[in-house]
Amino acid sequence: MNDQTAKTSRSDASEKREDDARERVAKRETRENTPTQTEKSLTRGERDAVAENGRLSALTMYSIVLREGEEELERPKTSLWWSGVAAGMGISTSVLAEGVIRASLGAGHPYLGLFESLGYTFGFVLVILCRLQLFTENTITVVLPVLANPTRKCFYLTARLWAIVFAANMCGTFLTAAISLHGGILSQEFLTAILEISRKAAELGPMESMLRGIPAGFFIAALVWMLPSSKGSELLVIVMFTWLIAAGEFTHVIAGSNEFFSLVLHGEMGLTTAFASHILPTLVGNILGGTGLFALLAYGQVSQEM
Repeated sequence: MNDQTAKTSRSDASEKREDDARERVAKRETRENTPTQTEKSLTRGERDAVAENGRLSALTMYSIVLREGEEELERPKTSLWWSGVAAGMGISTSVLAEGVIRASLGAGHPYLGLFESLGYTFGFVLVILCRLQLFTENTITVVLPVLANPTRKCFYLTARLWAIVFAANMCGTFLTAAISLHGGILSQEFLTAILEISRKAAELGPMESMLRGIPAGFFIAALVWMLPSSKGSELLVIVMFTWLIAAGEFTHVIAGSNEFFSLVLHGEMGLTTAFASHILPTLVGNILGGTGLFALLAYGQVSQEM
């Protein structure tokens, strides 16, 4: 009898939640379809222009990123791998651009850090607008499907994607570092500047690398969240927040790995030290910032509206 009563109570509670959700949807649709006092004075064409340029709701943005994540989880392993390698090579453009700016302005320039940080944005613009697989983007994109549907299959697909993309990104940055140092395609002046930048990054200890990785992970996840509502301004949004990562001296695991691999290939750092003291701590920080903070907050703000 008690079991039957409990089941009935749970059923009633579930039906109430569904009714509340339907009521919220109905109210939102009514509000969207009802013109405001100002809009009543506009022509139909003018009202349509207002509707087309209105802001996307949080639920709409969540749905867009969720759908993108579901599509990424179903992509073949080979596609993920080569896209990840290309992203690793593309993100290395950030370090190259920083080196070019440093070599051109000179180490004594009073605003070197601010201009140099602008170079850091180049790799992110390339990777994001080319739709390549960058690990830190996936700290939110493929996590939302897991939060919405936490099944064993979903966890497996997320772990599979993370493992493939991270390994592919590392392969891409390592190849680019090897070509830059030993391929004979860069002048000695640019190579010296790149190594100076890399040595500065290597001054951070493991704990500091992890802590500075949290804001970077948060900003990249926020960037992914903002892109659907920034049509026409994607370039500006990408440049703004990736510039902030560099100017604030926060750590990004993929872009930073190119710097550490440059030191490894130059004989200044061991590969084990590069991973244990820099790359893996930064990886943890980026995941905490992207998934532990932003993804959970993004899901939390819409969970009652779904």
